Amino acid sequence: MLEITDLSYSYGRARVLRDVSLSVDSGELVALLGTNGAGKTTLLKNISGLLSPDSGTVQFKGADITGTPAHETWSQGIAHVPEDRKLFGSMTVEETLEIGAHRGIPSAERAELESRVFDIFPDLEDRLSQQVGTMSGGQQQMVSMSRGLMADPELLLLDEPTLGLAPDLADRILKSIGRICEEGVTVLLVSQQALQALEIADRGYVLENGEITLSGAVSELKETDSVREAYLGM
Repeated sequence: MLEITDLSYSYGRARVLRDVSLSVDSGELVALLGTNGAGKTTLLKNISGLLSPDSGTVQFKGADITGTPAHETWSQGIAHVPEDRKLFGSMTVEETLEIGAHRGIPSAERAELESRVFDIFPDLEDRLSQQVGTMSGGQQQMVSMSRGLMADPELLLLDEPTLGLAPDLADRILKSIGRICEEGVTVLLVSQQALQALEIADRGYVLENGEITLSGAVSELKETDSVREAYLGM
């Protein structure tokens, strides 16, 4: 579904990504691991069209979308849930979900998408009139992910969805991500919390200083000495 080949990106003279190649197959949940500053967020932005790479290609469902603007990749089936959520605090949950849906979508289809969102995040159904800015961090993360799901994406890009959350809330979010994938949405999950991410992922990549240094099935990565030491605390 997603194929990234030799992608590089620089902020001015600072090279952030160096010839990054990775793939995500339809129906997979793939974890992208790396410490803060490794280039994970920059890579997601290059996929979704918030940034355009210096070189290399991004293919989605066989089509070259390299440098395609974010509003177009969204229309093509890619939803990007950013690390800092990018929510409007004065908007209600209901208003936030509405802006996530495609324009002109039939009301019946919109209602079906909302029902699916509430099935995954039942806490939100009774909070439709609540302003997002008054919600807890965990609840806001649920809203941010739900906004992405309202676009009915084929590929969901999740950037650090559990960062800063209490362990119990982080666990709930991760279980929700696993369920989203089970229901047919392909997921590329960026996380510094390797142990939790590898518990729900099918495969994983390790990004260090802008380069992919390891990749493989979850079972293989868990047994790799460098991953065990750097990310799993073993």
